[in-house]
Formats: sequence, structure tokens, C-alpha cells
Amino acid sequence: MSNRFSLPLAVLAIFEAGLLLAAFAVMHAWAYPAESLIAAPSGEGSAALGVAGIVVVCGLILLMMFSLGLYSWHLAHGYLDLLLRIVAAFVLAFVGYSAIVYVFDVIRVLPETLGLAMVAAVPAVFTGRVAFLRIANMAHLKRRVLVIGSGTNAARLQELENGGHASRFVVFAFIKLEPVDIEVDRQRVISLPNDLTNFCYEHGIEEIVMALEDRRGNLPLDALIRSRLNGMKLSDYQTFSERATGRVDIDALSPNWFLYSEGFRASRLHRTAKRGFDLAASLGLLAFALPLMLLTALAIRLESPGPVFYRQERGGQNGRPFVLIKFRSMRNDAEAAGAPQWAQVGDPRVTRVGSFIRKTRIDELPQLINVVKGEMSFVGPRPERPYFEEQLAAQIPFYRERNSVKPGITGWAQLNYPYGASVEDAKQKLQYDLFYIKHFTILFDLAIVLQTMRVILWSEGAR
Repeated sequence: MSNRFSLPLAVLAIFEAGLLLAAFAVMHAWAYPAESLIAAPSGEGSAALGVAGIVVVCGLILLMMFSLGLYSWHLAHGYLDLLLRIVAAFVLAFVGYSAIVYVFDVIRVLPETLGLAMVAAVPAVFTGRVAFLRIANMAHLKRRVLVIGSGTNAARLQELENGGHASRFVVFAFIKLEPVDIEVDRQRVISLPNDLTNFCYEHGIEEIVMALEDRRGNLPLDALIRSRLNGMKLSDYQTFSERATGRVDIDALSPNWFLYSEGFRASRLHRTAKRGFDLAASLGLLAFALPLMLLTALAIRLESPGPVFYRQERGGQNGRPFVLIKFRSMRNDAEAAGAPQWAQVGDPRVTRVGSFIRKTRIDELPQLINVVKGEMSFVGPRPERPYFEEQLAAQIPFYRERNSVKPGITGWAQLNYPYGASVEDAKQKLQYDLFYIKHFTILFDLAIVLQTMRVILWSEGAR
């Protein structure tokens, strides 16, 4: 993703980091006016608070806020949801801090300072967030672009432009060059300027986006080349759309995108790094979650007859099938009729224990074994059943390309789109899967793993 689109969020994170540090410093000074803030803790009963303790607590709060999706443009579904996420982030940070103190017995922060600072910081962060949302929606703070085209692709950009604070650009004008029906705001449709470069500079345009339906014989090459040589940024529709939405527009996708787009990091170094990340994350989580998995197995066995684990064939990397392992969340006769079925909202086949472990994603934990075996990755497209894969590949272009990487327990699509139970849902999720495959990095994987917390706590997409 472009820094142009994420810069305001980075500024927000820096501002909130300063706000949290200030809250801890002020609350400490108010509660213990005689103590030094910089002094290291001198004993069990000391009120002194070291800088290291402040940094750790504030860092945990910021990390939890990131994990709950508070540093994405789709910040929340309303002010109440925003407040709940902020409060949840502070609670989780407190739990994490308590665990660190309990295990390592270091960098203690006295309860009085911790409690006072958190109580003061929550309304401050919430107020700052509300102000940020309103400021971020101001048009003059968004990237100004000029769109070449006035048809379907241009209309899609106009729709993205109207996405509120999540939209980080405004279209100054649409240039009509094609003999197609105008599908955008006619008041902003103009002819090609005589001097495209000066026109862009005069109107503060930062980027030109090519959104023509058919480029053959229509592009004003001389004008575009002069603009490019004079420092103007040029992008095609697909590249700009990816940057603005975090997904690939399947409806405008062509084979050339796979051939000429940058990305698709699949070198031996990247594969080795990803495998190391998978092993470390899966083995660590298996060790941490083992007591929970044992309790889950007992609950399943007590509630309904049948095996604890549910084994099912899924499509793996390059189409190689493997047996996926999950905790059983449905009745043992869930597919007695014979034909595979997608899970539906309020599916009557789901047991009471099954409903809980689905919402909390506990049913996915046995897949860590698949990761250790190398059949899956920790992060990647969700594996689909071969029965459904055949149907979807016949109806959705480029669907099989998602199998170019190992399937994952969590993924970019799971963070951005709810559970899919139709061809249209599969198409929407494919757009995020292809974006992930193209833009994969270890840091991207780590960000997805951290943000999976919000999917679990908010039960997003569970069925």
C-alpha cells in the first residue's frame, strides 16, 4: 500500500503514542508529586516509575489498538463501536502487562498510576479519534487525481471516491477520450487540455489515473510522456484501485496483470522466511493453547456423539489435496444427505459447543498441525473443498490462481470480508486473496496475525 494513503494513520499513531505517554507522566506526577519519573523503581513499595515501564505499557496499548483494527481506514461501525474497541484495547493491554510482570517480575508500574492513566487516556483517545475522522474527511487533505476515462472503470473510481473517510482521494475531473457512454458525473467531464502538464500543476493534481476501457489508439502518449518526465505520477486503473481498496478488481483484471505487475514475492528467501514464521507461530500457539484444546475436546465429546476432530479433504497449494483437521462443530450426521453444503447463518447442524467455538475460532486450532506438517501456512487464502473449487473455478475467472500459495488459517480476505457462502462471496474474497499473494511480506503476515484478534473478539464472519 502506498505511503500516501497510510500517512495520516501513521501521524495518528504518533499522536496517540504521545498522548498516552503524556497521560502516564501527568497521572504519575499528580499521584506521586515527590517521586522522579525518570528514576528506576527502587523497591516493592516505591512509587517511582521508570521510563521503560511507561514505554512498555503504552506500546502494548498501541499494539492492541492495531490488533483491533483501529489503524485501518475502516476504523469502526459507529462511535459506540469505536469506543468499545478502544476500551477493549486498554483492557487487553492491561492483561498483557500483568502477564509480563507476573512472568518476568520486571518494569513494574504501580496500580495507582496505571489505573489513573488508563482512565484519563480512554476519553482523550476517543475524543482525538472523533476529531481525526472529521478532519480526515476534508477534501483538501485527500489526494487530488485526474482520471482519463469516463466509462465503467472511471465510474468505479467515482464510487470509491464517495467512500467517506475511508476514501483517500478526490477526482478533480474525468477526461473523455472513448466513444462510450458517460457513466460518471457529467459536470466533471472535460476534454483533453492542450497542455496536460500545466493543467495538472495549476489545479494541484498529484496523480493521473488511466481508466480507459480500451487503450488502443486512445492514449495521448505525447502529453502523458511530457507529464511523466516533469514528475507527475501516472497509474493505471488496477494499480490505483489496489492501493485505494486493498483488493484486486476482478471485473477489470486481465492476464497482463499477472505478467507485468510488480510483487508476487516467491523467491527461495521469502519461502524460507515464511516457513520459519509458520513454524514459530504454530508451535508457540500450540503450546499456549493446549489446555484450551483439551477442554474443547472434552466439551465436544460430552455434548454429542461422534469424533472430536472433523477431517475433510481440501485443496492445497497447486491443487494438491490434503486432509484438514478441525474441531467438530456440527452434528456427526451434518452431511447425511451426501452433497456438500456451505454453512449458513443460524445453521441448524451446528451444536451449542460448535456455535461457541466457531464464533471464537477455537475450532480452527487443530489446523496448526496442518501448518507444522507443511500442508498449510499460518497466513494465506482459506482452503476450499474440491467439490466447491470446481464449481467456483468454472464461474469466477482466475479462481485457481489463489492456489499458487499454501492455504492459511487466517488471511487478508478473512480480515476484510465476512464468511462466504455463495459464488459472489467467493468472488469478493478472491479479490483480497490475489492482493495478498501479490503483496506478501513477513511484515504483512505479522500484521494479519495481529489483526485476527479483532475477528475473534468481534465474531466477524462466524457462522
